[in-house]
Amino acid sequence: MTEQVLERVAGYEQRFNALLEEYFATLDVGGDARSFSRFTPGCLELLRDLSVRGGKRMRVVLLHEAARLVTDGPLEGLDAAALSIELLQTHLLVHDDIIDNSPTRRGGPSTYYAYRERFPDHPQAALGLALLAGDLALALALQTLMEAELPTAMRQAMVEVQTRAAADTFVGQIIDLERDFTVTPGEDVLHCVADYKSARYSVLAPMQLGLLAAGEQPALFEQDLRRYARLAGICGQMRDDYLDLFGDSAVMGKPTGTDIRDGKHSYTVSALLSAVDGSERALVEAALGDPSCTAESIAAIREIGERRGVAGRMQADMRRCAEQASAVAAGWRSRWREEAVTFFELVPFWSVERAK
Repeated sequence: MTEQVLERVAGYEQRFNALLEEYFATLDVGGDARSFSRFTPGCLELLRDLSVRGGKRMRVVLLHEAARLVTDGPLEGLDAAALSIELLQTHLLVHDDIIDNSPTRRGGPSTYYAYRERFPDHPQAALGLALLAGDLALALALQTLMEAELPTAMRQAMVEVQTRAAADTFVGQIIDLERDFTVTPGEDVLHCVADYKSARYSVLAPMQLGLLAAGEQPALFEQDLRRYARLAGICGQMRDDYLDLFGDSAVMGKPTGTDIRDGKHSYTVSALLSAVDGSERALVEAALGDPSCTAESIAAIREIGERRGVAGRMQADMRRCAEQASAVAAGWRSRWREEAVTFFELVPFWSVERAK
């Protein structure tokens, strides 16, 4: 990306982080209950901690750049939409860590494990509190839009976008769990999981919200937006899965092989199983779903994947998918502003070139 684009991205991140801090500092949830409830303020503090530990805020970036497709002027509605996007993300992270039994998230404890530490003698209460914290984040995501000072039609349209995105993501989570019951899920299943679980709330919804804030009607361009979001989402998920085995753990700040240890039939694992047989397949299958699988075994599987061409084929598939997404965005030039269209052309390539 150009230096000018990177400056815009950094500006979005900086401005949103300040907005998020202000939001939690002034948030009033629970009313009279907070006067006697110790758990309610604690829940809000955990949600705040997880929310502010966000990364590059790419969903917020997509929101703002989608609005720039129409205009580069200041717009009402972007702040409320940005908060809603990130609060929905917080909800999904809380629940995802419960599903995966993950102890850490964004460089700190997951909400679920934070509650387990607070209530070591009450595991069921810890689970229940984590679930409720995630539910509260979802309610807040919708509340920020419903209470935004916007024209009624725009506010309603934004709520509909986020509600649909949340529902689609829940379906994606279900399909994701179902996928791991299949020995070798087909490409159509893997693409469906990436689309529903990630692309629809991470790419499509932010773009729809940005266009709505700019006074555009995204429903008029739904086919194009959905195709772009699906391809961009698949690129991102492929890259996540690729890095989980073939990435540099020092750069990523976490160990490789997590998907294998968790028994996830990711793009990488599925590609591996399709490429190996005999003793090599036996090694992969023995490691799959084994939480005690050693770093040496993961390194051996990585070497097999590189030698069998799995890494190279995945890189080629990601690149081809990025080119297709970029071509969809290029078709927007006659409709929307040049510099914003260029941004969306570049995003898929950034996604497949990132190192973490």
